[in-house]
Amino acid sequence: MTGMLASVNSLKEAALVLNANVDIIDLKQPALGALGALETELVKKIVAAIDGRCPVSATIGDLPMEPRIIFNAVNAMAETGVDYIKVGFFPGGNWSETVDNLSTLTEQNIALIAVLFADSQLDNNQSGFAIIPALKNAGFKGVMLDTRDKKNGSLTQLMAKIDILQFIRRVKAHQLICGLAGSLRLEDIAELMIYHPDYLGFRGALCMRHNRTAQLNKASILQIKQAIESLVAV
Repeated sequence: MTGMLASVNSLKEAALVLNANVDIIDLKQPALGALGALETELVKKIVAAIDGRCPVSATIGDLPMEPRIIFNAVNAMAETGVDYIKVGFFPGGNWSETVDNLSTLTEQNIALIAVLFADSQLDNNQSGFAIIPALKNAGFKGVMLDTRDKKNGSLTQLMAKIDILQFIRRVKAHQLICGLAGSLRLEDIAELMIYHPDYLGFRGALCMRHNRTAQLNKASILQIKQAIESLVAV
């Protein structure tokens, strides 16, 4: 069954999507990049306010893939009590050593979600997909496919459907949670749900004028939620 992930940047926004019964509340600061991070003190406040009523994820920021930098950021975010921590795998740096270092945190039951970017380095045969087995071996809980530059269109405009399907199959073959995001629109929902991802993630489509740095729009949240639920019920 496919669930809805909604990205928020404040207590007010978190309360809004909680009342809409989304499946995961994702904490990020869109003004700071694809995976811009909120201050850890604010994350703690939001986690406390949600009080276990919905799973919460949080990003650590658009950070270089340097093992010590990523390790420290994940370790700091883990202290907030979020259920999942999202780590963006940006081009460059040392992916393999970063993953190896993070395995010491997954051994402490810190749940990590890798975020790969369709507009950076992914296709069927390159390094993005190849990292999936290593993520599983390092104890990651899941992998999301996202887009880095939100100005270039949605995931479905940047990646062929067959490649999205192949990504989902590879992630699920390793028994990992599979999520899709990247400027997804209402019209993307039906075509992506036939591939049975575990989650579809939204930010811009939930906002006023589809501007991901603008305020959330309650009507848009409910419209997306209802579209997913109607297809799940089929």
